[in-house]
Amino acid sequence: MGYMDFVWLGVTILAAVVEAAVPALVSIWFVPGGLLALIASLLGAPVYIQVGLFVAGSAAAIVITRPLAKRLQKPGPVSTNADRVIGAAAVVTEEVNNLREAGRVSVLGNSWAARSERGDTIPAGETVMVVRIEGVKLIVARAGL
Repeated sequence: MGYMDFVWLGVTILAAVVEAAVPALVSIWFVPGGLLALIASLLGAPVYIQVGLFVAGSAAAIVITRPLAKRLQKPGPVSTNADRVIGAAAVVTEEVNNLREAGRVSVLGNSWAARSERGDTIPAGETVMVVRIEGVKLIVARAGL
């Protein structure tokens, strides 16, 4: 085995190890290019052909697999258990007053900070509907409205 055989073998192994160690796709495309260059080196091809095959093989791997990889890694909305409170009925446990930035509601067995959607004051004991979540606060509206 010649010097370049070890270079291409090292490039291929390094690309595979980095890909295995990193959670994102970063170097997998260099593995086919490295394998093509290694085969060319083992067959005695000149270095410029080896480099050309490495570049062409890596580029082809990117062109072929990148669109699929991007589609599979497309981040979507992350659903949380908190989403299930939207549309649920809640009981005001502490007066909801937007001016004082105060208010709490109990919904599905949990206590949440709450603000009124319309800005009106909602007294304790009243039933409200959860309209949306903003940060760690529920935005609520009177159940009859």
